[in-house]
Amino acid sequence: MDCKKAENAENCACTYMSCSRRGACCDCLQYHLASKELPGCCFPPEAEKTYDRSFRNFAKAWNL
Repeated sequence: MDCKKAENAENCACTYMSCSRRGACCDCLQYHLASKELPGCCFPPEAEKTYDRSFRNFAKAWNL
């Protein structure tokens, strides 16, 4: 399966525009999970802008 990096990047909700993994969702997910984080696309816009990708911030953002 070919990566749809350009197409994914157009719809990416992450505001860190210079990220080398932007649009490469599998690489992004692997990177963040290895750091015990979630990618920016998992967060609502206001929480994503904080760049706090922690599970704790995820739960707080979604009132879990």
